[in-house]
Amino acid sequence: MQVIFSTAPWPNLPRAQASPGKVTEAVKEAIDAGYRHFDCAYFYHNEREVGAGIRCKIKEGAVRREDLFIATKLWCTCHKKSLVETACRKSLKALKLNYLDLYLIHWPMGFKPPHPEWIMSCSELSFCLSHPRVQDLPLDESNMVIPSDTDFLDTWEAMEDLVITGLVKNIGVSNFNHEQLERLLNKPGLRFKPLTNQ
Repeated sequence: MQVIFSTAPWPNLPRAQASPGKVTEAVKEAIDAGYRHFDCAYFYHNEREVGAGIRCKIKEGAVRREDLFIATKLWCTCHKKSLVETACRKSLKALKLNYLDLYLIHWPMGFKPPHPEWIMSCSELSFCLSHPRVQDLPLDESNMVIPSDTDFLDTWEAMEDLVITGLVKNIGVSNFNHEQLERLLNKPGLRFKPLTNQ
């Protein structure tokens, strides 16, 4: 059985995408089949539907929240320390969860943060979910992604704060190479080591 957990259409990119509602149904079937780990990401645009499937199965009594391991990822436009908690809370809101089992930095490089008006408007989740693609890859006039000047070590400090506040149980990284992992593991004042490098 092929399970597609992406609902985001991306022009000119070879991406599997599911019709609305398909991800929710796939998650429900996966739980019935014994799956307990779900890997999401803001960039996959799947958090809302994965959350709907999870909520349905919890409500039915088929599974308890503590029996599931839910992971999602911080997107590259939110590496700035002041945006990390906001991004995590938006993911939790989309998933309709109180905590994450694992929150990952999706990529070591950051992109230019979203415009402040976009961040403010995203307090209304439906706006975020209907307009997310514009801000995911901030492009310059040459169609090149605009990088952020935030070091992932600073992002990691904000990720550690999420563990302390109880929003996440574990933190990790994704797509980091050996040198980047070494920098992180040798960071002065490191409070939490990454659980995983996905």
